[in-house]
Amino acid sequence: MELAGKVAIVTGGASGIGLATAKAFLNKGAKVVIADFNEEGGKQAEQQLKQGNAELAFIKVDVASEESVEQLVAATVERFGRVDIMVNNAGIGVLSVTHELTYEDYHKVVSINQDGVFFGAKHAIKNMLENGDGGVIINTSSILGSVGEGGAFAYNATKGAVNLMTKSLALQYAEHKIRVNAVAPGYVESGMVSKEALGDFYDALVDKHPVGRVGQPEEIAHAVVFLVENEFVTGSTLMIDGGYTAQ
Repeated sequence: MELAGKVAIVTGGASGIGLATAKAFLNKGAKVVIADFNEEGGKQAEQQLKQGNAELAFIKVDVASEESVEQLVAATVERFGRVDIMVNNAGIGVLSVTHELTYEDYHKVVSINQDGVFFGAKHAIKNMLENGDGGVIINTSSILGSVGEGGAFAYNATKGAVNLMTKSLALQYAEHKIRVNAVAPGYVESGMVSKEALGDFYDALVDKHPVGRVGQPEEIAHAVVFLVENEFVTGSTLMIDGGYTAQ
């Protein structure tokens, strides 16, 4: 798929992997909606990226609410006419041993990481089917959808679910020329994953990656672009993890 002129929604687009993905799409000539619950961050991201003739908008969304996601898709169609690409990237994690994990925290992770993928895919696909010429869904999974980690029970569960949701959707909609793939990043440099924030634990994370470093948001965004452009890839979860899961 050629990205020029296509309309893409990126949830969790105000920072990190989402912001890098929005920028990568714009650089390819796409029209982009940055969707995020963080209104201040979303508006800042919009101002940061809105240069020249870039067609870009920020829309606030709560991906845990089907009504909010439905409104996001409707607003995108009103603004740009259609949806060609949906990147279900918004996600959170809660670190806790399972016997101390509250249902409220567990449910919050599920509602954003798993329900958010369902709602995003559902309403984007509805528009793609109406348009009749296909589209692409990209879900952000994680290495922790394939390997376990103590203290990440809810996150492990939701990202494992995302991997199989990706396969199921790909099979359901292949005949409609709608492709569905996922990216599974290793640890990626961010405000929360940095030497400054984590101290010596950051070095331990680096050591888990055979390439000797954590990833950069732009590296994940590059993989998202690849999965959108390559029309022979569907139902795949692409590990972008510096060799983490090869061990």
